[in-house]
Amino acid sequence: MSDGDGSRRDLRMPEDGEVFATVTEMLGANRIEVRCADGIERTARIPGRMQKRVWIRENDVVVVDPWDWQDEKADVVWRYDKSEAEQLREEGHLG
Repeated sequence: MSDGDGSRRDLRMPEDGEVFATVTEMLGANRIEVRCADGIERTARIPGRMQKRVWIRENDVVVVDPWDWQDEKADVVWRYDKSEAEQLREEGHLG
Protein backbone atom coordinates (compact mmCIF):
# COMPACT_ATOMS: atom_id res chain seq x y z
CA MET A 1 0.00 0.00 0.00
CA SER A 2 2.68 2.46 -0.98
CA ASP A 3 3.50 4.33 -4.13
CA GLY A 4 6.77 2.54 -4.75
CA ASP A 5 9.16 4.64 -2.74
CA GLY A 6 7.78 3.70 0.67
CA SER A 7 6.88 7.32 1.41
CA ARG A 8 3.79 6.58 3.49
CA ARG A 9 3.81 8.96 6.41
CA ASP A 10 1.80 8.93 9.59
CA LEU A 11 -0.44 11.93 9.10
CA ARG A 12 -2.17 13.99 11.73
CA MET A 13 -5.70 12.66 12.13
CA PRO A 14 -8.70 14.56 13.50
CA GLU A 15 -8.96 14.38 17.28
CA ASP A 16 -12.06 14.73 19.49
CA GLY A 17 -14.70 16.71 17.66
CA GLU A 18 -12.44 17.62 14.74
CA VAL A 19 -13.39 16.72 11.17
CA PHE A 20 -11.77 16.63 7.73
CA ALA A 21 -12.91 19.41 5.41
CA THR A 22 -12.25 20.65 1.88
CA VAL A 23 -11.90 24.37 1.23
CA THR A 24 -14.63 25.47 -1.18
CA GLU A 25 -14.21 29.25 -1.15
CA MET A 26 -11.91 31.96 0.13
CA LEU A 27 -13.97 34.61 1.94
CA GLY A 28 -11.22 37.03 2.95
CA ALA A 29 -10.55 38.44 6.41
CA ASN A 30 -8.96 35.12 7.50
CA ARG A 31 -12.16 33.20 6.77
CA ILE A 32 -12.87 30.35 4.38
CA GLU A 33 -15.88 28.29 3.39
CA VAL A 34 -15.37 24.54 3.91
CA ARG A 35 -17.36 21.37 3.18
CA CYS A 36 -16.85 19.03 6.11
CA ALA A 37 -16.72 15.24 6.00
CA ASP A 38 -19.91 15.16 8.10
CA GLY A 39 -21.75 16.85 5.21
CA ILE A 40 -22.08 20.31 6.77
CA GLU A 41 -20.86 23.50 5.05
CA ARG A 42 -19.13 25.72 7.58
CA THR A 43 -17.41 29.07 7.71
CA ALA A 44 -13.96 28.42 9.14
CA ARG A 45 -11.55 30.88 10.71
CA ILE A 46 -7.81 30.73 10.06
CA PRO A 47 -6.19 31.36 13.46
CA GLY A 48 -3.44 33.95 13.86
CA ARG A 49 -0.76 31.32 14.43
CA MET A 50 -1.41 29.94 10.91
CA GLN A 51 -1.72 33.25 9.06
CA LYS A 52 1.27 34.12 6.88
CA ARG A 53 2.86 30.75 7.75
CA VAL A 54 0.39 28.32 6.20
CA TRP A 55 -1.10 29.32 2.87
CA ILE A 56 -4.56 27.88 2.36
CA ARG A 57 -6.15 27.72 -1.09
CA GLU A 58 -9.39 26.42 -2.58
CA ASN A 59 -9.61 22.60 -2.71
CA ASP A 60 -7.03 22.18 0.07
CA VAL A 61 -7.80 19.48 2.61
CA VAL A 62 -7.85 20.78 6.18
CA VAL A 63 -8.87 19.64 9.65
CA VAL A 64 -11.40 21.91 11.35
CA ASP A 65 -12.70 22.05 14.90
CA PRO A 66 -16.42 23.00 14.84
CA TRP A 67 -17.49 25.48 17.50
CA ASP A 68 -19.51 23.97 20.34
CA TRP A 69 -21.86 26.94 20.55
CA GLN A 70 -22.28 27.57 16.80
CA ASP A 71 -22.08 24.42 14.68
CA GLU A 72 -21.94 26.23 11.34
CA LYS A 73 -18.62 27.82 12.29
CA ALA A 74 -15.23 26.23 12.90
CA ASP A 75 -11.52 26.90 13.39
CA VAL A 76 -8.89 25.53 11.02
CA VAL A 77 -6.38 23.47 13.01
CA TRP A 78 -4.31 21.80 10.26
CA ARG A 79 -3.71 21.87 6.51
CA TYR A 80 -2.44 18.94 4.43
CA ASP A 81 -0.20 19.43 1.41
CA LYS A 82 -1.14 17.83 -1.91
CA SER A 83 0.74 14.55 -1.36
CA GLU A 84 -0.70 14.15 2.14
CA ALA A 85 -4.23 14.81 0.83
CA GLU A 86 -3.66 12.21 -1.88
CA GLN A 87 -2.54 9.69 0.74
CA LEU A 88 -5.68 10.38 2.80
CA ARG A 89 -7.85 9.76 -0.29
CA GLU A 90 -6.02 6.53 -1.11
CA GLU A 91 -6.49 5.27 2.44
CA GLY A 92 -10.21 6.06 2.29
CA HIS A 93 -10.33 8.81 4.93
CA LEU A 94 -11.84 11.32 2.50
CA GLY A 95 -14.96 10.97 0.42
